[in-house]
Amino acid sequence: MIRAALRGLRGRLLLSLVLTSAVTLVVAAAITIGPLQSRLRDQSESALQETTEATQGDFETALTKTKKVDPKLAKLPVEQGGGYVNAEKERRQRRATELSRLAFELRERTNGARVLVTDLSFTDAAGTDSPAFFVDTDFQNTPDESALRLALQATNENISETQIIDDELTFAMPVFINGKIAGVVVSQRNLTEVSTTVRLVRNALFTAAVISLAVAIGLGLALSSTLTRRLKLLQRAALRITAEGPEAPAPTDRGRDEVGDLARALGRMQEELRRQETARRSFVATASHELRTPLTMLQGTMELLDEDLREGGDLQDAQEQVESARGELRRLSVLATELLDLSRLDAAVQLRSEPVELGEIARAVAAEFSLRAGDRGVELEVDSPGPCWARADPAACARVVRILIDNALRYAPRGAPIEINATHVGHRVAVRVSDRGPGVPEDEREHVFERFHRGKATSVESGFGLGLAIGRELAERMNGTLELSDAHEGGACFVLTLPASPSSPSPSPAPDSAAAA
Repeated sequence: MIRAALRGLRGRLLLSLVLTSAVTLVVAAAITIGPLQSRLRDQSESALQETTEATQGDFETALTKTKKVDPKLAKLPVEQGGGYVNAEKERRQRRATELSRLAFELRERTNGARVLVTDLSFTDAAGTDSPAFFVDTDFQNTPDESALRLALQATNENISETQIIDDELTFAMPVFINGKIAGVVVSQRNLTEVSTTVRLVRNALFTAAVISLAVAIGLGLALSSTLTRRLKLLQRAALRITAEGPEAPAPTDRGRDEVGDLARALGRMQEELRRQETARRSFVATASHELRTPLTMLQGTMELLDEDLREGGDLQDAQEQVESARGELRRLSVLATELLDLSRLDAAVQLRSEPVELGEIARAVAAEFSLRAGDRGVELEVDSPGPCWARADPAACARVVRILIDNALRYAPRGAPIEINATHVGHRVAVRVSDRGPGVPEDEREHVFERFHRGKATSVESGFGLGLAIGRELAERMNGTLELSDAHEGGACFVLTLPASPSSPSPSPAPDSAAAA
């Protein structure tokens, strides 16, 4: 069950949040606890050394002041407390009193450290210097062997010595009088409080880690629950779209984060699906009508023609029926060609890229429509001031120009000319096809390039709403554009713009700014 829960997004989010918190706490503990004990020991050692060394002058002064016997006291009779021996006792007592006072002051300044002082100005019965402790703030009769050895080492080497044995820190500082060692001050303190402090910090950090992980789990559950609930709403909305189609209610999420962006993207996708579904239905209805009409007429024409031929009917009437059948076949051929072009565009068939002379292509395509234009009384005026070389696919260029001329012939009034111009536009070349028909209303200027869109002012020979969409997609596949511009004398003006070929002559700026539209 736990493994199944972790497979979900909620479990993975919770696990990642907890693991991140745990790793952060472990790293913080390693950085904090690891060097803490060593750092505290170093600080304790430095503090003990600095405090002890700060009293070196006081101890030297105490030894200096009590060094000599008072001459007046030495001349007194022994029974009156005088003489050298009594004077020496009195000096030793005063020294002991002064050194004890300084030792206890040092103990207070070092927060309870044990202070031991040796006085090398006195000798033992054998006459050798004795490193035995003269003052001990702990009043222990048994001398500390490690402290005694360290004091002796400091005496022999004339420098301060420090040693740490287990949790026992000992610092020995020699005291000098006139450049000679007169004694050694030893400070001892136990470092168990360092271990205690580290243990308290470790326990506090562990408690904080447990609380932090609990808080992280709580926050993770709250955040993951909110996130997964929003994602489940999007999932149900997507399943509704799958079951009910684009007309299902759109998903809503007002969040300004990635989930909200996903919901809005699904809404836009649904809107696009709805638009495409509407266009598909419209196309199916249009295609069905357009196919049924010529097929029905072809069937009726063939039946009448067969009947006339069997009965030896009028030859002229038969020819008219054949011509009508040819017109319907042309409509079927146009529909088949447009559907084939559309399927090739959707399949992303690779186009060629080579130098193409647009003026020549415009004249060749215009020649294809000369018969049809003559039947409608429309003149095709092709104008090309010079070679206009473009870098494109020749067949695709011819197809786009063919679409534009065919579209113009559908709407151009009888007797009005259609102008076809090939010219340079800066570093690009363009073909303009202008007619003097009803033009394109403002609300349809961009929709005319959508698939299956048919304008309101359709002509008798209206198409299937695919020509201009195919033309724009072909132009964009050739790194060009197909746009609707404003004509000089009403009507519509479509402009195909393509990159100029490097082999073409240096282009000059177009005098007509409308060609650049």
